[in-house]
Amino acid sequence: MAIVHDSKKACAVNPLKMSQPLGACYAFLGLANTMPMMHGSQGCTSFGLVLLVRHFKEAIPMQTTAMNEVSTILGGMDNIEQAVLNIKKRANPALIAIASTGLTETKGDDVDGYLRLIRAKHAETLDGTEIVYVSTPDYVGAFQDGWAAAIKALVAAFVTPAETPVAGRIGVLPGAYLTPADLEEVRELIEAFGLDAVLVPDVSGSLDGHIPEDFTPTTLGGATLDDIRGLGACEHVIAIGEQMRGTTDALEALGVPCTLFDRLTGLAATDALVALLMRLSGKPAPARLKRQRGQLQDAMLDGHFHLGGKRVAIGAEPDLLFALSSLIAEMGGEVVAAVTTTHSPLLARVPTAEVLVGDLEDLETRAVGCDLLITHAHGRQAATRLGIPLFRAGIPQFDRIGTAHQLSVGYRGTRDLIFQLANIFLAHMHAHGPEDWPLPAEAVAVAQGQPVSGCACASSSCSVSDEVVIPIIPA
Repeated sequence: MAIVHDSKKACAVNPLKMSQPLGACYAFLGLANTMPMMHGSQGCTSFGLVLLVRHFKEAIPMQTTAMNEVSTILGGMDNIEQAVLNIKKRANPALIAIASTGLTETKGDDVDGYLRLIRAKHAETLDGTEIVYVSTPDYVGAFQDGWAAAIKALVAAFVTPAETPVAGRIGVLPGAYLTPADLEEVRELIEAFGLDAVLVPDVSGSLDGHIPEDFTPTTLGGATLDDIRGLGACEHVIAIGEQMRGTTDALEALGVPCTLFDRLTGLAATDALVALLMRLSGKPAPARLKRQRGQLQDAMLDGHFHLGGKRVAIGAEPDLLFALSSLIAEMGGEVVAAVTTTHSPLLARVPTAEVLVGDLEDLETRAVGCDLLITHAHGRQAATRLGIPLFRAGIPQFDRIGTAHQLSVGYRGTRDLIFQLANIFLAHMHAHGPEDWPLPAEAVAVAQGQPVSGCACASSSCSVSDEVVIPIIPA
């Protein structure tokens, strides 16, 4: 049982967390034909846009209401109206998704009221485009809070109870820390039992690095509005991460049965998902899943020689922190330092003595003497100063490519994650060389062809010392 407390510093020295509005816009990027928009200044959107572009190495569609000093004081309705009409005219998206920022939240803009007036004033112009708004002040919460708020807002706006559920339709509410590759793995696990998976949002369809056939100014793929509405008709909904609990509560209030998994990284966690899918489908686990499970067991056996007893420091969002720390503990490692970005009921269950809601400076001071640092790319300087390897996890990872295809869930993902962690320790083991077994000075001289004093043949050109015995092998 971990003790959770907040950092008492006056300010963040090296921030670990990212903002709520960015998390909300990231969720909106997992919806098809959508234009995410931040209601705030241009800088708020620009910084978030650059971060996602550097992480995914892809074009990211995102707009802003471009608030300035005057519009902030007088109210942002005109800016929202102009932005919505421009987006409709130029991109014609199926959905315009708006997230607030600290600037407009401090002012107290009634965005819901603005949108009702704008919709009534331009009903014909905006026909065919839905608009959703979520309140995400960036002075509280963190990235996964914004993601969770966005999905909850989508459910509230579009999901209605269904008279009868669609047999075999399984909804999936993924957590913010899951990569596009993770979502593909979850989909394949569900479809392996003959079930139909509907992911909301689905960044595996929009941010998986594919090249579209035609240019589009909006998102390249992901969950459609029909997919969102279809959550109300799902036979069952699977949520991944404690951050999704608010959304599952809303769906259960509509009569949709839900199961929340706090993680899908690890043998027991994946077994629980497979058991649920067996029950929902009435089918046994396919042979290939049984083989993958055996591979994971073998990986755990091999990996524990390298992970067991290792001291690890982790800095990540709460759900990702819990998934990684749980696996480290299961492999025999010790989580010495755990720093996160926001509060969550899950933090008390992290397998460590204490969890600090703080920044990367807090993580660095607590990681002294550790064998490994796990956090995103902003932790690379700390790892260098500490003299320990860095395993990159979470967003952003702007100094690596292929981050969208990192896999850490299911049997295969857990297996690969164990291999990656173990290989880091193997790569940093001391490699024995000639300096580990120094030769006598005379032997070095002989090898270098230098004259050695005291040679038995008394020749000035001889390099063999009389102290070096050369065995003669008879013919």
